[in-house]
Amino acid sequence: MARVTLQTIADRLGVSRATVSYAFSRPDQLSDGLRRRILEVADELGYAGPNPTARSLRLGRAGALGLIFSETLAYAFADPYAIGFFQGLATAAEDAGVGLLILPLPHGDRRSEAVRDAVVDAFCVMSLPDEHPALAEVLARKLPVVVVDEPYVPGHPFVGIDEPAAGAAAARHVLELGHRRLGVAMVGLHEDGYSGWADPQRQESAVFQAMRNRRGGYQRACEEAGLDWSGVPFYELTRNSRQAGRKAGHALLGRVPRPTAILTNTDVLALGVLDAAADLGLEVPRELSVVGFSDSAAEEAGLTTIRQAKQEIGERAGRLLLSGGAAKPERLLFPYELIVRTSTAPPPRMT
Repeated sequence: MARVTLQTIADRLGVSRATVSYAFSRPDQLSDGLRRRILEVADELGYAGPNPTARSLRLGRAGALGLIFSETLAYAFADPYAIGFFQGLATAAEDAGVGLLILPLPHGDRRSEAVRDAVVDAFCVMSLPDEHPALAEVLARKLPVVVVDEPYVPGHPFVGIDEPAAGAAAARHVLELGHRRLGVAMVGLHEDGYSGWADPQRQESAVFQAMRNRRGGYQRACEEAGLDWSGVPFYELTRNSRQAGRKAGHALLGRVPRPTAILTNTDVLALGVLDAAADLGLEVPRELSVVGFSDSAAEEAGLTTIRQAKQEIGERAGRLLLSGGAAKPERLLFPYELIVRTSTAPPPRMT
């Protein structure tokens, strides 16, 4: 059977191809009766409408933004920080009447074909590790690009927070309360699937720039307070989950001497550390202080944390992508805020 096209319908009705096209793309240009007749014939011939890919090529735009991030879809729609960011990005897209094409790249997935084939007008790159091949593919497309959180790419807009300063603020809070026995639980440093104790060399070689910088802020605050960073127990995790935080909490709290304060780089991990403390019968904050990061799942648990403007970051990233030829800031850092709740207090008197 011959393929049905706009011209097939036009020939059947004795009208121009442009008239048939208007019935699908510019209905206000036709009378209601003529448009209804065109759609009836199209349905009769089994024609569903113009090919969207061909249409985007004719118009020179796809009507969609591409979002690339280094996690699975299932994780992204469960993680509080990612959800807030997605809401902001979606708001900007909806206001502009465009869609979102989500391209997840789970840890260790080095493929870039999806980026090369994506029919989009611009790319938002969120939290890719250093030198990921997908980033090179994005830049090769010569489309507008905005990077969120990591990595910083000179010449392209970057949206995020001052990670070293925010990390330092979290550590400085417990140090100023008087804590000197700290522990750290962090996720998002490497892609090799390792969970366990991480020495300073492994910490410094992390492939995720934002987490490398956040950890650097912890170290800076500790060293300013006179603590030897190499003596701070550091537990690395491969998944950001409450169960992973619980595992790290048990490992850290099993040390002798036991830490009196634990820093985590996500609220989800911090909640897991609180679970571990409860398992061991430790009272928070009298016997243990815990600090999270992002203020995404913290308020109900009374968790002290660093608040990030996650939804505002997503919306601004989207609006930067949609601003066309307008001047764009190369580095846009949003404010962060230390939110002190009931999970932190001065350390207990211990010998």
